[in-house]
Amino acid sequence: MDLLTVISTILLFYSLLSILWKAFDRWRNNNCYLLDYVCYRPSDDRKLSTRLCSEVVLRNKRLSLSDYRFLLKMVVNCGLSEDTYAPRNVIQGREECPTRDDCFDEIDDCTYTMLDELFRRTRISPAEVDVLVVTVSMFAPCPSLTARIVNRYKMRDDVKTFNLSGMGCSASPIAVNLINNTFKSRKRALGVVVAFESTAPNWYSGTNRSMMLGNCLFRSGGSSFMLTNDPALKHRAKMSLKCLVQTHVGAIDDDGCLGFCLSKSLPKAAMIALSKNLQVMAPKVLPVGELALYAIRELRHRFWRSKNNAKPAAAAAAKVNFKRGVDHFCIHSGGLAVIEAVGKALGLTEYDIEPARMTLHRWGNTSVASLWYVLGYMEAKKRLRKKDRVLMLGIGAGFMGNSCVWEVLRDLEDGGAWEDCIHDYPPRTLVNPFMDKFGWINGDDACMEMYKP
Repeated sequence: MDLLTVISTILLFYSLLSILWKAFDRWRNNNCYLLDYVCYRPSDDRKLSTRLCSEVVLRNKRLSLSDYRFLLKMVVNCGLSEDTYAPRNVIQGREECPTRDDCFDEIDDCTYTMLDELFRRTRISPAEVDVLVVTVSMFAPCPSLTARIVNRYKMRDDVKTFNLSGMGCSASPIAVNLINNTFKSRKRALGVVVAFESTAPNWYSGTNRSMMLGNCLFRSGGSSFMLTNDPALKHRAKMSLKCLVQTHVGAIDDDGCLGFCLSKSLPKAAMIALSKNLQVMAPKVLPVGELALYAIRELRHRFWRSKNNAKPAAAAAAKVNFKRGVDHFCIHSGGLAVIEAVGKALGLTEYDIEPARMTLHRWGNTSVASLWYVLGYMEAKKRLRKKDRVLMLGIGAGFMGNSCVWEVLRDLEDGGAWEDCIHDYPPRTLVNPFMDKFGWINGDDACMEMYKP
């Protein structure tokens, strides 16, 4: 073998090793790890007790007796406790005239409290962050909210920033997908997401009942979490992203109404978006055997319906058993009707939907942040064990259904925002104290007039 052949062989071998190493390195950096997350807990002076709620309702001079009765019925049945939080302008009686300072007061307190805690827990400096995403649907100032954070924490001048608005309650998976896509072009990067809703300027004071319902459900809250694709940080991470699916069914409000319009058709719209989303998600997370069983059941169902000329409602449709591929279900706590509809559609037990119901009870509908409060409940209850899979189901405006599956990398037991109250959950009863204190509102009109301010 001459020298030229030896050199050619060495160069060829080196080239193959280089290609293999680059492929391996790309695969290794193609992961997305959740380092940690923080859920915001406002100060106790912002809690909405039954007394304070009644004061807020009675301040609205536009409401009629039937409106008061409607609100009482909604508050009693919405599944919220007396421990949820409202913005300070509502607490102070200025819900009809919020100022720009009210919005920033709520946002800054939420954002900086969460980020301070997140950087402390992860031991990551703000200067190390490569990507920053802020998702707030109902407030988009200029300069942007990301600009305020970059300035506050003196982040690098090459940090990539994104502001997501108008995405509603399902924006968390969208933010995760955005950062994960950014990771594909950046090795060993760090991304931070700040997710919350600005409730200060969005309190509805009219008489449209579909929009009044938003006041009964939406509460102050937020979450922040840190993602990375750095394999060197895997041992510190809590979970690893396995797959993510986004679905947009493009529903449009025909009346052009402004505000949170929560009509009776909401659960149905949620199920349509969720169904389309899970059709794509199922093959990614379920074993082949379960998919085959589903196909057989679906064919039998259609054959039986055709043979007996039965209507769709007359026969039980075949269902995919997602519990064959998922251990825990993080359902958006948008309301009891949505939680129960999702639970029924997926064949979940009371144990499965308990985290979402308890999150709604303790924190209310915190919009985009609700999934992380639900995850926090699971962790505080020590449900999340190594190798478990968690399905996050985000449902929101658009109408959109977004979902992602995480794999737990180690046993998780952090109490987080639930730490001081997790021992009280689930409570013995979810009966709302409003009926006991304000049941007289269902009496005669004359009695009601005596209590009006």
